[in-house]
Amino acid sequence: MSHNNQDSAEQLATLTAISPIDGRYANKVSDLRFIFSELGLMRFRTLIEVRWLQALASCKEIKEVPELTEHASNMLNNIVDKFSESDGQRIKNIEMSTNHDVKAVEYFIKEKIAGNAELEAVSEFIHFACTSEDINNLAYALMLQTTRNQCMLPMMDDLIAWFETASKDYANQAMLSRTHGQAATPTTVGKEFANSLMRLKKQREQLAAVKIQGKINGAVGNYNAHRVAYPDINWPEFAKNFVESFELTFNSYTTQIEPHDYIAEYSHACMRFNSIIKDLDRDIWSYISNDYFKQRLVANEVGSSTMPHKVNPIDFENSEGNIGLANALFSFFSEQLPTSRWQRDLVDSTVLRNLGVAIAHSIIAWQSTLKGLNKLELNTAAIDADLAAHWEVLGEAVQTVMRRYGIEAPYEKLKAFTRGKKIDAAGLAAFINDLNIPEDIKTELKTLTPASYIGYAATLAEEV
Repeated sequence: MSHNNQDSAEQLATLTAISPIDGRYANKVSDLRFIFSELGLMRFRTLIEVRWLQALASCKEIKEVPELTEHASNMLNNIVDKFSESDGQRIKNIEMSTNHDVKAVEYFIKEKIAGNAELEAVSEFIHFACTSEDINNLAYALMLQTTRNQCMLPMMDDLIAWFETASKDYANQAMLSRTHGQAATPTTVGKEFANSLMRLKKQREQLAAVKIQGKINGAVGNYNAHRVAYPDINWPEFAKNFVESFELTFNSYTTQIEPHDYIAEYSHACMRFNSIIKDLDRDIWSYISNDYFKQRLVANEVGSSTMPHKVNPIDFENSEGNIGLANALFSFFSEQLPTSRWQRDLVDSTVLRNLGVAIAHSIIAWQSTLKGLNKLELNTAAIDADLAAHWEVLGEAVQTVMRRYGIEAPYEKLKAFTRGKKIDAAGLAAFINDLNIPEDIKTELKTLTPASYIGYAATLAEEV
């Protein structure tokens, strides 16, 4: 196929895809294809099967599988390292006969080693004492491990880095807060970004800390067949070493399936990170609406099909929608996957195939949020004007000082003076002048402005 024809074929594939992940958003999550596609699952299954045979060959007690020569070991490694789309198609073709996807991988490996007498002699030790879930659970564990390390954590770090910079850059820019949608005690733009930063960092650390687990202990988790075949081998220790060779955490107590509790933990960490991003998306959307932020214009972009003046906050809206989809799936995973009837049922099989869908929607969301953040321009004039229009927010400061000096009913007096009213500097100064408090304190209160009434907000933002 020529390069142009290949491009046309790929374009057609995205246009006819049912899922927008493989269609409209395909280029945003292309790194996940090698991990979470069916081809990716086949590749990881093949990796586990090959490494298991190599591990058996390294065990001196299993005399029927001698230590492999360098040539034989390289041949096995090449099956994994050079795993191709045509290899995946061959496995699919075998599966049409076996009607079993993992068994098809076993037969595929046997085909690949045909002609090598050394490997053919030990071919029946491919998939030795394994149940399909011994292979599958490790394959999915490696898929989650790979995507966390190569895709998710780096993207999280990009978002965190933006907030680290913004927290300091805008540390001193005072901004009117709004609690319940009403004007409230001022903060700074940098401090608000610092709040999001610290929340995101915590959840990033939570995801990174999830121990991704694996097992390879046979039909119901007891090494039954292993022990009958080779009773002198410490199979629990052998299995532990094998699982840990992939930098996974060994789960020594399972039924036929690894119980997926860690996937629930993984999902919940992703959900919490996503929820913080969604919270931010909505706040930024509102700040854009209030003109606190303008969006850097991109030539040729259209904001509305009928209203040419519009520059819509589409990046934050796109992010919010994708997070909704991702979190719905993550919530389902965390509820469904840790449950199984007795020692095994197949409900998890189809569910696990959708892990990449939730992660893809998350990454699409994070990319959209970061794109939107990088287009923001602070509109200090609008922010300062909003502060200047709300002197009533200083009522909190004045009534708190009144408490210090024993003035009766300070809250009630300020409530009567400010509630539901627009207060200006002169009106507040007149109220302060009538207070029975020291003159120097009156002077300090009268120098206070909405823009200067920020407490430690700037310091907190700078030190984050």
